[in-house]
Amino acid sequence: MRPLRLLPALLLAACATAPVAPPAATSTPPLVLPGERHLANVRQLSFGGENAEAYWSFDGKLLIFQSTRDGAPCDQQYVMDADGSKVHRVSSGKGRTTCGYFFPDGSRILYSSTHAASEACPPQPDMSLGYVWPLSDYQIYTTRPDGSDAKILAPAPGFYTAEATISKDGWIVFTSTRDGDLDMYKMRLDGSDLTRLTREPGYDGGAFFSADGKRIVYRASRPAPGKEMDDYRSLLARKLVRPSKLEIMVMDADGTNVRQVTKLGAGSFAPFFFPDGKRIIFSSNYGDPKGRNFDLYMVKDDGSGLERVTTYDGFDGFPMFSPDGKKLVFASNRNGSRPGETNLFVADWVE
Repeated sequence: MRPLRLLPALLLAACATAPVAPPAATSTPPLVLPGERHLANVRQLSFGGENAEAYWSFDGKLLIFQSTRDGAPCDQQYVMDADGSKVHRVSSGKGRTTCGYFFPDGSRILYSSTHAASEACPPQPDMSLGYVWPLSDYQIYTTRPDGSDAKILAPAPGFYTAEATISKDGWIVFTSTRDGDLDMYKMRLDGSDLTRLTREPGYDGGAFFSADGKRIVYRASRPAPGKEMDDYRSLLARKLVRPSKLEIMVMDADGTNVRQVTKLGAGSFAPFFFPDGKRIIFSSNYGDPKGRNFDLYMVKDDGSGLERVTTYDGFDGFPMFSPDGKKLVFASNRNGSRPGETNLFVADWVE
């Protein structure tokens, strides 16, 4: 699910598209900023449009991401080589899509789409309610790498089912409203062994497995009893959620040993384990009174050692380490051709 709109089909056919050319410029601003000591050799992978949620294939050769390029009215799924070349669409171009991911062996991909509910983009929420996310009728699709042979996994028409990612040993974790709350579930790659993982009232989502598949990191809201809980449930009944306060959580892959990692009182999201499984990188607007500046942070899994990773005055989010742990892909407003434009970047990680 894309935050802030980045101030975030039964037959799917792949449609090749040309890479978007970089804009002409007389000078190139630095892509690594003062204070970003963990990043080196930053390369920009996309130029123009709204691009986010780029996730590596398990062999580190490809990236799947969502974009509004080529005049698309809302997000579609694309795959490209790890250097940003050979960009091609793998979703139908209908509805809105989110959260693409590769199967461990590369034989298939998955993503969520509203295509089955409507071929049009979902309506925007009523912003008179403040900043809220719509819980549109997403379903999880799995397709061949070229976008063909689309199948729905764990169907739940009329409910929000999205934010799916995969472990190396073949489990899918995702978020759904199918039982009346925003809870996390897991299932096998074929949709079997569906298991509910969370039950506490509040939003649980944006989950990723650790490299060994033994733990899950995710974001969660825990509305206080009374007005906060009433507001949460009222919005949920209207298929909306207010994501102003999200904390980073961890648990074992079977849903046990749940533990809160951060206590920042901010909008923290997109957590991902370091390859060592002992640290977490995530995005947060922590420290910005206006809540608009999102940076990448790292923290130990016990909540200690919080460190700011990026210093750009704007949006930095959706970090993911390459399978070998040497590179970090992320989305950022930096170096955009217009204010608010979001592109994808990859950097060498420096310890």
